[in-house]
Amino acid sequence: MDGNGRWAASRGLPRLRGHMEGTESVRAIMEACVEAGIEYASFFAFSEENWGRSAEEVEGLMKLMMKAMKDELNTLLGNDIRFVVIGSRERLSKELTDSIDDLMAKTAGGRRLTMIIFLNYSGKWDIRQAAARLAAEGGTDIEPYLATAGIPDPDLMIRTSGEKRISNYMLWQLAYTEFVFTDTLWPDFRKQEFLAALEEFASRDRRYGKTK
Repeated sequence: MDGNGRWAASRGLPRLRGHMEGTESVRAIMEACVEAGIEYASFFAFSEENWGRSAEEVEGLMKLMMKAMKDELNTLLGNDIRFVVIGSRERLSKELTDSIDDLMAKTAGGRRLTMIIFLNYSGKWDIRQAAARLAAEGGTDIEPYLATAGIPDPDLMIRTSGEKRISNYMLWQLAYTEFVFTDTLWPDFRKQEFLAALEEFASRDRRYGKTK
C-alpha cells in the first residue's frame, strides 16, 4: 500500500494524514472483495524495515492501527469478516497486541472474507523463523511452519504508487503470484482501480511452469 506519504506531501499535509486517508482505501477494498466473492485479502501495513522511519511517524502508525481496529469491529462483524494479523510481535506494545488478540477472537467466526494485516513482517523473517522451527522439530516441509500456514498463497499482488518490487513481502508465498503494478497512490486506490486490477489478472494465462 505505497504512496501515503507522497499523497500527503503533494497536498502540503503531514505524512500521517496520508496514512489516515489510506485506511479509507483499505475499507473500500475490503467492501469490494466482499462484493466480488474474494475469500482472502492481505494488506502489508508495516514492515520490519519501517522501524527506520521517524519515531513520530511510527508512533502515529501504531496509534492509527489501534484506532482502526476499534472503529472497524462492527463493520467486520456485520460483513462476516475474519480479522488476522501476521508478523513478529517482539517490538509491538502490549496494548496493541492485546487489541489484536481481542479483535481476532471476536471475529474468529467470520466466513465471508479473511482480512490479513501484515504488521512488523518481512518475508526473510518468516522464512528464518520457519526454518528454525522446522530444524527444532525435525520436520521435512517448511510450509506448515510459515506464519501464513493454513492460508492459500496469493493469486494476485497489487502494488501502488509506481513501485515495482516485492520489498521483502511473502518471499516464499509469491512464487507463482501474478503482479499488477499501478501508478495510483494508495489513498486514491479505491473500488474502480481494484476492479481494473482484477480484470487485468483475469486476462493472464497462468501456467505454473507447465504448457497448455
